[in-house]
Amino acid sequence: MTVIIAMDGPAGAGKSTIAREVARALGFKHVDTGAMYRAVALGVLDRGLEGESSTAIEELASTLDIEVDGNRVWIDGVEASARIRGAEVNGVVSAVAARPGVRRHLADRQRRLAAGDGVVMEGRDIGSVVFPDAAVKLYLTAAIEERARRRLEELPAGAESSLDETAAAIATRDAADAGRTESPLVRAPDAVVVDSTGKDVREVVDQVLAIITRAVPGLITVQPEG
Repeated sequence: MTVIIAMDGPAGAGKSTIAREVARALGFKHVDTGAMYRAVALGVLDRGLEGESSTAIEELASTLDIEVDGNRVWIDGVEASARIRGAEVNGVVSAVAARPGVRRHLADRQRRLAAGDGVVMEGRDIGSVVFPDAAVKLYLTAAIEERARRRLEELPAGAESSLDETAAAIATRDAADAGRTESPLVRAPDAVVVDSTGKDVREVVDQVLAIITRAVPGLITVQPEG
């Protein structure tokens, strides 16, 4: 039986870290769907399609060769894990991800990635759109100040941004994600909310594993190291 763990939530809530550790504990595949949207955004930039019609960008989303392994991404066979998280991609990814055709094409890919294996899939519409019948739906969140601090810690050396600027950027991203017409960021009605504010990774992973164990009795877990 394929067991799907859907983990949604806003930027900076800790989804990638928690999803990776939970997947490791369960022996499941980990899929970062946000990385897939970033891959398309990078493809748009590399091809100079920023000002092109939705048709051109949606066609790119349907044909671009994207491979994902956790948070690592390859585009046309070349690893692009660092490039997709650069400032240029940050500036266009929300607009690219808001295009209905892009979301439909990538949602189809995400469903295929889950076929045959247990998977922890993170994103913004996994429990609400991609896998509405997932065995477990989680909505990971945190106070915006904490999310901003986490984002600042992730900035590459030499990058400059204040806590207030980062919090404002996150608030803008939240509004864009929640306000788009196609697959907006929402908490699925049956998703369990996990607030990671003030908690370390170990605490949140343990909380999530406990939720999964209650929802899927008999699922064997191996606790992650450390």
